[in-house]
Amino acid sequence: MLRRHIDVLLTHSNHIFYDEKQSKKMEPYPPLQTLLAAAALRQASVTVGVCDIALSDPEATFIEVLKRESPSLVVVCEDDFHFVTKMCLSRNRELAFWMAKVARAYGCTVAVHGSDATDQSGAYMDAGFDYVVIGEVEEALVELARGVEPDRIAGLVYRDHAGETRRTAPRPLRKQLDHLPRPAWDLIEMEPYRKTWLSYHGFFSMNVVSSRGCPYRCNWCAKPIYGNSYRARPARSVAEEMLYLKTCYTPDHLWFADDIFALSARWTREFAEAVEEMNAHTPFKMQSRCDLMTREAVADLKRAGCQEVWMGAESGSQRILDAMDKGTRVEQILQATDNLRRNGIRTGWFLQLGYPSETWRDIESTIQMLRKGKPDQVGVSITYPLPGTKLHQLVSTQLGQKKHWADSGDLTMMFRGTYSTEFYRAITDAIHLEVRHPESAGDIKNAWAQVDAMKAASLCEEAVLP
Repeated sequence: MLRRHIDVLLTHSNHIFYDEKQSKKMEPYPPLQTLLAAAALRQASVTVGVCDIALSDPEATFIEVLKRESPSLVVVCEDDFHFVTKMCLSRNRELAFWMAKVARAYGCTVAVHGSDATDQSGAYMDAGFDYVVIGEVEEALVELARGVEPDRIAGLVYRDHAGETRRTAPRPLRKQLDHLPRPAWDLIEMEPYRKTWLSYHGFFSMNVVSSRGCPYRCNWCAKPIYGNSYRARPARSVAEEMLYLKTCYTPDHLWFADDIFALSARWTREFAEAVEEMNAHTPFKMQSRCDLMTREAVADLKRAGCQEVWMGAESGSQRILDAMDKGTRVEQILQATDNLRRNGIRTGWFLQLGYPSETWRDIESTIQMLRKGKPDQVGVSITYPLPGTKLHQLVSTQLGQKKHWADSGDLTMMFRGTYSTEFYRAITDAIHLEVRHPESAGDIKNAWAQVDAMKAASLCEEAVLP
């Protein structure tokens, strides 16, 4: 029997070098939810460690830490605030499955928490996990670490002594977020992150979160952890954490990893006032909606140090926005971009291609909106049906054996779209080239010529179909 050094070892499966797109971007952030869970366990007097495999060899690092720490419980606790985790990528799942197998071989009890595990709890248990934690993770892990009987822990999937799968009642969402401790930053090595950022970008960025969830109901957006709830931390508490990070780790930049940052105009004003009062300013980027970026809100964001705002523009076709249940209008995207630009704040647009029923005319509308609005940056994705969404229900009968992307740059069409995967990838490349390298007129012209040729070939193929 191994001598146990700690009670709980937390890890995650988001290894940046397993994802070609993310390794090219090289914008690594520590696993924020994992560190929050660690802090909550430590607050409850549970001895805890963190095995962060984001930037190191995941297999060698995990085995080394297992041998050194000999934990009783290993938890693969994914970062609920990171967009890559929310994509439920198959390569991350494979790494999590491997971790379960290895941890069990070392005599550990093994639990898992994350979007993919929530959607596919049976597959994770078949892979060797003893428990799947559903919903908010902190309190459930504390109870699990203290030895509370599984049937008394809300938000848990497990197998009883007879091998039958049991699912306990859902765990109510915590009403107040200000009772949570700060993330346990001291349990990971920060220098590799700092060195990577400085090497690739010339500045060091850290992540922070001010809220949980999103109340909007875009029908392609999966919300397995928080549903349609939204809870924000007190504005002053967020400013205090900014000051703490500024003092202790001296980042040059922050990423607010919220699904929706600054939803309330009142909260945004209070946040700006608190940041100014404490001199907590650190340039930051965040994500929001175009209908929230009013002149007043943008001015307050500028006061607080906002440098860049990403918005889910999705499409320049109002018909497609309505089909998505987006709840925004094309003119609001352009107005918000103008409001941000007037305040010297960079804008990024998320665009989505391939939504069911999208036509070439809809795509043209998106291109026209892009050229009119001229965002500073753009991220283009292909419609990706995730379990639990209205979109998934709409196309479920069209899904084949492949139900998840391998990595974040996969962009495979997994249902019958208007055009092929290759066609949408060609448009994606042309859009990125036009926005990121506007000086490359010849390359841009060639990229769009390729799109036109592929479109013509696609229409000819459709014309000869029986």
